Amino acid sequence: MAGRKAFLMRIDPDLWREIEAWAQQDLRSVNGQIEFLLRQAVNRRRREERADTVTAPDQGPGEPRP
Repeated sequence: MAGRKAFLMRIDPDLWREIEAWAQQDLRSVNGQIEFLLRQAVNRRRREERADTVTAPDQGPGEPRP
């Protein structure tokens, strides 16, 4: 598939079985399930990073969020 990066990944056999069962429930391949989970994690991180850049009303510039 054009535009895709192939790589070798080592994974704990117990984790593999969990992901494999989850993928079957979601009607995905294991590869598709791992990509789905990674994409969710990246999107969650982006949302959290955007939320961290919003300054609270009572917060001055450069002050850490409570």
